[in-house]
Amino acid sequence: MTPSLKAPLKAPRQTPRPTLIADAAIALIAERGLRGLTHRAVDESVGLPAGSTSNRARTRVALLELALTRIAELESVGFGVPTMVEGSPRDLLTQGVADGLHQAMNDGRALAVARIELALEAARRPELREVYDRLGARFLDLATFLLTRCGSPEPEEDARRLVRWCDGVVFNAVVGSGHGHPQTAVELHEEVTRYLDALLGPAS
Repeated sequence: MTPSLKAPLKAPRQTPRPTLIADAAIALIAERGLRGLTHRAVDESVGLPAGSTSNRARTRVALLELALTRIAELESVGFGVPTMVEGSPRDLLTQGVADGLHQAMNDGRALAVARIELALEAARRPELREVYDRLGARFLDLATFLLTRCGSPEPEEDARRLVRWCDGVVFNAVVGSGHGHPQTAVELHEEVTRYLDALLGPAS
């Protein structure tokens, strides 16, 4: 009898429980603020048995850290080096920053709101501050690397300036005075181009 060459059907891949809990926590923070985030609320929002979230993150700080780590993981997908864009390092940096900002203002808006909430909480909790700063350093390191490739004479300082500017743009668009007037992808690309021209000088 000839054996079948047809591969057996694989069961749908399930989201790992820590990821499920972190995503639920982020959604609750974005929707209700930090006051609406409890271990019980997370369990209920995703239909987990009571106590599941407490088993994964026993304290409130641990739950906040879990959410913050997940936000950094998801946002790093947006703020990266675009692989489908051809051109100079400056072109890649411009497109990468513009894409990341556009993502934060649209599909990633809930992540941005939750991150802003957690940034405010980190100002009051030293243990969360350490986590926030450590995760934020990843974006600073990436910006330093890209600005070095762009020929910046002081890439670390320029990276800090760029990250500060991006934080301000996202805050303004997501929860600030620009909330009702989101920029298009084209407008963001133009704005990033102007900022990098001011930061590094006009592209040659």
